[in-house]
Amino acid sequence: MFRMLLPTVLIAIVAATSSAAAQNLEVIKSRKDTLGEMGKAAKQPGKMMKQEIPFDKAVVDAALDVIIAKAPTLHKMFPDDSKTGGKTEALPALWENKDDVIKRFEKLVADAKAAKAGINDEFDFMDNWPKVVGNCGGCHKKYREKKE
Repeated sequence: MFRMLLPTVLIAIVAATSSAAAQNLEVIKSRKDTLGEMGKAAKQPGKMMKQEIPFDKAVVDAALDVIIAKAPTLHKMFPDDSKTGGKTEALPALWENKDDVIKRFEKLVADAKAAKAGINDEFDFMDNWPKVVGNCGGCHKKYREKKE
């Protein structure tokens, strides 16, 4: 009886492990896609900050809309089973300080909403945009692998 049951148990364990790994990779891909969309949205306003291109309120508003829509979902994209794999760049410190990370995501959303309401011209943009993207940089410095 035990010999007949053992293969079934082993198959169940392998299936559960494979399923967990697949979920892990899926959430890592999802968060990389989401963060990538936010980064892509911030590129043009970043060029405006450097005065490489002219200020365009519509572009800034669109970028802030992406951040406002995507950032509230980020806290769900770092479950414990997504610490490794999928070329994740998240450091272990992120999971050790999840409360801090969640507060940072919340601050990003609040700062993006405040910027959207407060940017009417280039001067407002120059004052407000750094507050928004400063959230990104602060989190990256503390919780993301350094890029070579």
